[in-house]
Amino acid sequence: MSTHSNHPYHLVTYSPWPIIAAMSIMIAMLGFIKFSYEFNEKLMFLGILILSLTTIQWWRDVIRESTYQGCHTKEVLTGLRWGMILFIISEVFFFVSFFWTFYHSSLSPNIELGSTWPPAGIIPFNALQVPLLNTTVLLASGITITWSHHGLLENNYNQAVQGLALTIILGIYFTALQLYEYYEAPFTIADSVFGSTFFVATGFHGLHVIIGTTFLITCLIRMIFMHFTSNHHFGFEAAAWYWHFVDVVWLFLYVSIYWWGG
Repeated sequence: MSTHSNHPYHLVTYSPWPIIAAMSIMIAMLGFIKFSYEFNEKLMFLGILILSLTTIQWWRDVIRESTYQGCHTKEVLTGLRWGMILFIISEVFFFVSFFWTFYHSSLSPNIELGSTWPPAGIIPFNALQVPLLNTTVLLASGITITWSHHGLLENNYNQAVQGLALTIILGIYFTALQLYEYYEAPFTIADSVFGSTFFVATGFHGLHVIIGTTFLITCLIRMIFMHFTSNHHFGFEAAAWYWHFVDVVWLFLYVSIYWWGG
């Protein structure tokens, strides 16, 4: 929380949340490794619990800073926008590494894979079934969040809330469909490079959908409490940018891994 008012920069007081969040992520990852080898999930869930509580407290401080203390001036908002843009660019390159691995393996499959793609013995998903439904769901969610944004810009809060609520429902539906798809998968993450790239790429995308949905739920609560105005709603705007990024990544995943790669 900032104690300064006459400055063009985003100055904040000392906060414990960054270091606690970093430590909780480390605990969760160590717990995931322990779960992978020993099927003991307690440490992993402890890390996730600490991270969740830290996120709530951190978001509380940012909301207080922006909504009640008036610390987010136009200059500060410009910096926050550039920060979000650079963050999304870093996420783009994060997924580029997965696509690079997939195309490197699929365009010239080696003899261990049977010199064919998909590898010998792998039965891929039908791109016209659940994956196509998931694509439709995410595209629809992109429309609803845009509808919500336009409603907010026009001070139509009913429309903004309805559009955002629909987006959250579609995001949850997408996650449920992906979990069902994983449950019915005819191959595992251990089945050659196809299984590895499929589950890592789609799994990280699914994690981004869960994070984006949480982001949108936070925005919906803030919208209900009238924290946003037509000219001061960067929290919602950042969530919308992130959600559109998730939509675009899924389109590349669908075309590359489900349709072309399968």
